[in-house]
Amino acid sequence: MLPVLKVSARSAPRAVAGAVAHSVRQQGTAQLVAIGPEAVNQAVKAIVLARGYLATDGIDVVMVPAFTRLQLSNEERTAMVFTVRPREKK
Repeated sequence: MLPVLKVSARSAPRAVAGAVAHSVRQQGTAQLVAIGPEAVNQAVKAIVLARGYLATDGIDVVMVPAFTRLQLSNEERTAMVFTVRPREKK
């Protein structure tokens, strides 16, 4: 099963980017979850950085965003899920 990278407003984009790049290299995909605008911002920055890290290996990636609903502490929250995978070669 693919591990989900939980991104918060305080997550370091470079550290998350390293985890994303590692997951793409090892698993072929990465999935990030963020709740709130600051966390989404950190996740997007991490994906941009990961794209640069993976480019050194000749891997280009695409990101597919989606919304999901999560149950946290008896409260339903909307989260953004970002799936990162290699771009299909033409």
